[in-house]
Parts: sequence; structure tokens; C-alpha cells
Amino acid sequence: MITKVTPHLSQNEVLLFERSSPGKKAYQLPELDVPAVDPAEALGTGNVRSEIPGFPEVSEVEAIRHFTRLSTWNYAIDYGMYPLGSCTMKYNPRINELVARTEGLAWAHPYQPDALAQGCMEVMACVEAALIEITGMDAVTLQPAAGAHGELTGILLIRAFLQKRGNPRKKILIPDSAHGTNPATAAIAGYTVENIPSSSTGVLDLGVLERSVDRDVAALMVTNPNTLGVFEDNIMQASEILHNKGAMLYMDGANMNALVGIARPGDFGVDVMHLNLHKTFSTPHGGGGPGAGPVAVKKALEPFLPVPRLRRAGKKWAYDYKRKHSIGRVKAFYGNFGVLVRALAYILAHGGPGLRNATVDAVLNAVYIRKHLEPYYELPYSQLNMHEVVFSDHRQTQAGVHTGDIAKRLIDYGFHPYTVSFPLIVHGALMIEPTETEGKRELDHFIDAMISIAKEVESDPQLVKTAPHGTRTSRVDEVTAARKPILRWKPA
Repeated sequence: MITKVTPHLSQNEVLLFERSSPGKKAYQLPELDVPAVDPAEALGTGNVRSEIPGFPEVSEVEAIRHFTRLSTWNYAIDYGMYPLGSCTMKYNPRINELVARTEGLAWAHPYQPDALAQGCMEVMACVEAALIEITGMDAVTLQPAAGAHGELTGILLIRAFLQKRGNPRKKILIPDSAHGTNPATAAIAGYTVENIPSSSTGVLDLGVLERSVDRDVAALMVTNPNTLGVFEDNIMQASEILHNKGAMLYMDGANMNALVGIARPGDFGVDVMHLNLHKTFSTPHGGGGPGAGPVAVKKALEPFLPVPRLRRAGKKWAYDYKRKHSIGRVKAFYGNFGVLVRALAYILAHGGPGLRNATVDAVLNAVYIRKHLEPYYELPYSQLNMHEVVFSDHRQTQAGVHTGDIAKRLIDYGFHPYTVSFPLIVHGALMIEPTETEGKRELDHFIDAMISIAKEVESDPQLVKTAPHGTRTSRVDEVTAARKPILRWKPA
């Protein structure tokens, strides 16, 4: 069972501005042994910065301790698991970072001539080839900078293809179990969105789909496995329905962490898909940094891919800009190169069998959590889950406790919360994705914490409703914070 939560004793860390003392400095220098010079006179007034009003004046040790203490408040993948469903927040092997820091790769300039970029171009060609093999598709562009960017690129490719056929059509069909970015992408690309409700088992309802596909439908955007963590086992029939009526099948590949080495989307009728390298292939994720959302297509859509395209010119690589059907650029240069290097390092370090093992472990971990938590939390869909599992707070709401309360109480047990209230198809959802990087010991600690919270709801629901209790900041008023944000600190 889980060990007792031990309170963490620490000082209340005030702002650096509040530590400030007039005249205090973070350095000490000896008296000048040369005549003093007015900086403005020596450098010119335009090159001398005036004093910053209210700038904190602190010692070196105060500055160091302040920022070091703040750093210990951060939760990180190096500290513990992120059970965020639909986000695949897994550990990034350090070898990926080491490879990306190789001098010739890290300092490659995007404007260097092709003759000096052959190594970088070879890396990108290898990434494309690997993703083609993994997905079962025919061509890949590496330009998109994130998953949603890849979605937009994919739908623009479908529009261009259908336009060349004479009619770009008007609608995109999107299941209620899809990722939230899908309808936004369709709208930005100029399409109207029509929702497709799921069946009672949480997958595509083929009857509804058949009735919905008409001459105005350009494509269906499906997430597979969907946001319930359930594989769309009738995906091939859905593909056939669409293709018979001149529409296309787009797959959101954000959940490829459940398929790599097991199933290839190209083999079950997908025309276009994107991949999230920062999810499935373990490149840096979040924090506003660079991502990568490559788009893979079948042969019919290859002429429409963004320029430039990599091509072999004799024994060398070159960029091909002369593609009359291309949708044009979607990103400067050729995508976020450093992320592509990391993804290739991950793929090559695992090899085919290793990538398959990672998928199997991701599914095993999610099923392991499901089996242990089923007696304590409602499971709205009985279909076998894959890499993630979605519970609901239905049982806990009988005591007035909701999914957000459980998530905040989980912080007291030393874990980052799971994904709260998503997918929207499940009311009060608890969406959990352990990924393949977590071992049995960590999973058992997480399971024990969740069981302990479920029992607390029965014995002392107020304890959970007022959590967290062991953090430096107690429960915040999220509604007021959203409606009346304080964006600038004012000294007292």
C-alpha cells in the first residue's frame, strides 16, 4: 500500500523584488587603480542603459538560492510520471539530446548551400523513409511544426486534391471521440464541420457514417486509437464507405504510440495522416518549444506536398521547388531540424523490434492500470483499451467529489494529475496514459494513490474537495483567475 504522505518543509519563497535592499549588489570589486571614466562619455549615451526602476538589489547567494528553490517546485519527467491521457508525456532518452548536440548538426545554418548540407539532408531523408515504413504510407513531408499544424497541412492537401478533381467539397466529418484540434483545423481550412456520434461501444457508428457521407463531404477526420483509448476496429469499412462516395480518410496520428510496429494506417485505408514526433518518437514536448508534426500521404496526394521536396540528384541530395500542384510552403526552411534529429536517434536506437516493444509496453501499462482501478472508478466503455484508459467520476460524484478534486488530491501524493474532463464524450472524465517508460513500481505507487483517494472520498470527502493540502499554494480560485487575471505585479 502507499506510504503516508510526508509534509515537505520549506521556506515561504517571496518574490525577488521583496528581498531587495537598496544598495545591495551581487558582486564586490576592488578600488579602481586607474582614473574613473564616465560610461556615457566613453561609450556614448545611446549605448548606456539607464537604471531600471524597481529592479531588485540582492546578493549573489540570495539570487542563487531563490532560483534554485523555485526550481525544486517544478514537477518534471525526471521526477515522476505524467499520467496525462492523450498527451503521451514520456521520458526522452538522453542519447537523443546528445546526438542533437553533435556540432555539425546543432550548428547547421538553414541558409548554407546544398553542397554543405548533405549530412543534414541525409538525416531528413532517413526520417522520411522511417516514417513511411512505420505508417505504410507513400510519402512524407517534415515541414509542419506541430500536430495541429500537420492537421492543417493534411486537410489543405485534401482540398487541393479534390479541387484538382473539380470540386473541393464543403464538409469535414469529425467523430465526437476526436481530438479537439480537428474541428478547428477543418474550419481554418474553409470547411464546415459535422459531428458524428459514437456508437454505444465508443467507436465509429458505421450506420451514421454511411448516412452522413454525401457529395459535399471532403473527408472524415478520425483519431485512431480514439480519445477513449479504443481502437477503431471498423476503420477499413469506414474507409470503404468514404472512398465509394469520393471522400477521403484523414487520420489524426497523435496516438500512434499504440500502433507503431503493430499496425500501419496505410494498410487500413488512410489517405492522409500526421504524426506527433514529440509524442510517439520521444522528442521534447511542451513549454512552447519547437515540435514536429510530419504529414504522411498516399501516392495520389504526393504531388500536392509542400515545397521544397527532398530529391536525389545523382549522388547528392537537392531541394525540388518546381512542383506545380504543391500547396506551397507551410513552414520556413524544412521544419524544426533539431527535433527531427532527436526523433531519428530514438527510432534508430530502438530499431524495428524495439519500437514494437515500446508499443506493447505502453498498452500493457494502460491495461494494468485499468484492471487495478476498475473496482474503484466507473469505466463508461467496456471496450478493451490500448495505450490510455478513461474512467469517469460517476461514483465519486455521489459524495460531491468531482474529477478536478481527485486530480488536485493526487498532487498531495506526489503525482502530476491525469487529464481532467476530457474527452468530452465522457462526463467527468479521468483520462490516464502511463506510456511505456514507466516501470511496475511507479505504476503501483500511482495505483495505490488512486485507490487511497477513492477510499478517502468514501470516508472523508471534504478532504478531497479541499485538496491539495501539502503544496505551497493551496487551492486557487480558477474561475476568478481566468476572468480577472493579474498580469503585472505591483509592489506594495
